[in-house]
Amino acid sequence: MSPELSQLAELLRGPAALERSWDWEVVEAELRTALPTDYRELVEAYGGGLLDEYLLLLEPGCPNDVYDLVKISAEREEANDSLWQFEDRPAEMESGGNRLICWATTDNGEYLYWLVQSADNPDSRPTLINSESGEDWERYDMTVTQFLTAVLTGEIRSEILWDRFPLAAHEFRPAREM
Repeated sequence: MSPELSQLAELLRGPAALERSWDWEVVEAELRTALPTDYRELVEAYGGGLLDEYLLLLEPGCPNDVYDLVKISAEREEANDSLWQFEDRPAEMESGGNRLICWATTDNGEYLYWLVQSADNPDSRPTLINSESGEDWERYDMTVTQFLTAVLTGEIRSEILWDRFPLAAHEFRPAREM
């Protein structure tokens, strides 16, 4: 377990042992990009699920398709392409070939993405958060586990995410139980 995941695990009690595994090569082929190591490790430890009754961590091939990384990422890519015909896209998307892969969403309709750039290092991809209106964006130059740990400890505070997130006592509900 990486130090970042260990730190997150101290804040967030994990679910019982997972009964599934992922063929990451197949998932990465579907997404047309390599996934960050910390995300794969997080999903292998927790699976997809609901964090503090608000943030939906996506997992590839989740039986509950609301939590399916591949499905939601494809839907968001199509929705963003349509939206950006009428509204401004984030500055990071002005460079040709950049893509967004959605790794989490929220009950309020915000989306958390990796910014995928050609020839980038998956383990150093920034997270971009998009508001439910689609107009506002925030950027965090940290991994998924670093970001979640910083949010849960209050080290960072998003202007986009719900002001009641995180809860004082953190909880994680696995998608397989919903």
